Amino acid sequence: MKIPLREYWSLLGTYLRPQWKRASIMLVLLLASIGLQLYVPQIVRAFIDGATVGTPVSELTRLAVLFLTLALIKEIASAATTYVGQDVRWRATNALRRDLALHCMRLDMRFHNLKTPGEMIERVDSDVDELSNFFSHFVVEIMGNAVLLVGVLVLLFQEDLRIGLAFLGFCVITVLILIRVIPFAVGQWEKAREANSDLFGFLEERLAGTEDIAALGAGPYILRRFAEALTVFLNDTRKAWVKGSVIWLASLITFTFGNITALAMGAWLFQQGAITIGAVYIIFHYNEMLRRPLETITRQMQDLQRAGGSVARIKELFNMASTTQDGTGEPLSDGALALAFDGVTFSYNGEDVTLANVDFRLEPGQVLGLLGRTGSGKTTIARLLFRLYDPTQGRIRLNGVDLREPKLDDVRARVGMVTQDVQLFRATVRDNLTFFDRSIPDARVEEVLKDLGLWHWVESLPDGLNTELESDGGGLSAGEAQLLAFTRVFLHNPGLVILDEASSRLDPATEQLIERAVDKLFDNRTAIIIAHRLATVQRADTIMILENGHIVEHGSREYLATNASSRFFQLMQTGMQEVLA
Repeated sequence: MKIPLREYWSLLGTYLRPQWKRASIMLVLLLASIGLQLYVPQIVRAFIDGATVGTPVSELTRLAVLFLTLALIKEIASAATTYVGQDVRWRATNALRRDLALHCMRLDMRFHNLKTPGEMIERVDSDVDELSNFFSHFVVEIMGNAVLLVGVLVLLFQEDLRIGLAFLGFCVITVLILIRVIPFAVGQWEKAREANSDLFGFLEERLAGTEDIAALGAGPYILRRFAEALTVFLNDTRKAWVKGSVIWLASLITFTFGNITALAMGAWLFQQGAITIGAVYIIFHYNEMLRRPLETITRQMQDLQRAGGSVARIKELFNMASTTQDGTGEPLSDGALALAFDGVTFSYNGEDVTLANVDFRLEPGQVLGLLGRTGSGKTTIARLLFRLYDPTQGRIRLNGVDLREPKLDDVRARVGMVTQDVQLFRATVRDNLTFFDRSIPDARVEEVLKDLGLWHWVESLPDGLNTELESDGGGLSAGEAQLLAFTRVFLHNPGLVILDEASSRLDPATEQLIERAVDKLFDNRTAIIIAHRLATVQRADTIMILENGHIVEHGSREYLATNASSRFFQLMQTGMQEVLA
């Protein structure tokens, strides 16, 4: 894939510009290291020539000490260059990865529904890794080795015009050979990496389904599929190594020919008296020095082309825009929020209607019980309230303010939700409760936990609020996890809360705590209860039943519960959980 050079320079400039001080230090160290690489062999040459003509031992000793000192300085400069280069690399790469991840998180759910987690990891992490070499080594490897190459050729021309011309021709021929040979294995290595990715993807998926595989007796089938994936990985990797060895062999033959040329020319010129034995050493040594810059420059140019795909994918991702745009900043008042759906129609794909002309009001402090079968549109209403999507038609208002007007962060701060599936991270209890918001003081966290009756549980943990939790809530009961979810909502103090059957997975030991938490959560707040069980909606002031995206019943819970012709009354008689399943 051919990517215009300006695309590379655009990324390079954007993310290396903040690192200009470090990059300048790296450049100085690089030039110092290259200068020493070119100069140190001249000391060896002087030593050899001096030893052959009987130079005093004191002078030879001085040259030896100078050689050792400069060689040590050169190694230190080289190590420092590598260190600073890696520092620049990771700072620039992590900045790009951060911006890319933040951009993706700001894209709406239409984007995320089309992308698998594996694809997003590939985009945000692997594509950026492909560019890490470009960020860190473009100056060090390409420019540094180019300077070294030019420096070697200049010094060889100074030795003898014939030597300079010979090695200039050798460099041109070597580059042409390597350019033709190096791509030989590139495609095969890409296949090997793809096979490796498929293998680990297979393992991840099957390990996640170990219980089902064992229960259904699918072990032999999985092992056969695993063997097939391993076979593909083995064959592709073996072919890549075989083709890679062709590159190594071509490089070995080319530079062996260069060594032969260097020794032959050196011997010929020495016999003619045109150069000294020290100059013969210089010719051979500089020929060896040509190997690294020639190979590196060629490989880096190939890497630059391979990185083109990553550049294109990263640019494509940055160019994607969310259809859910941030609002102008209209403020939402404190306290309980009034809610209004005005003729809201919504479709996920633009064809199948999920909500059709939904129209209802919820006064501040009222509790709405939202009922309906799976796929009726209950969860869609919650998603619209968080502005994960915007209505296709109509509008949603909080306290009379169109939901599109406030900032997205303000909307999501004023609307809270507790679900059955609580997402917990491998982090401390405090970070799980505050979502890593350091501005929330520990005193506030402690106050909420005490209100919910969870403080004694936190105190029993090894490190209190600083205790590390396992990912996905490992080690916690379902009730404890949901109580933590209630704490999250309290910390943000929303004016509208949504409970998506938040008590359906509770153990009896935490049922009372949850009931207390719900009472406190509904105090001076508007609430929507998405329910599958009859007991859950006993707190509701009004009931709304959805069917295929339409409101089929909406009214006072007390009235509907006593009206024999109402759907809600029929649900109460037949057992709501079974009917709505």
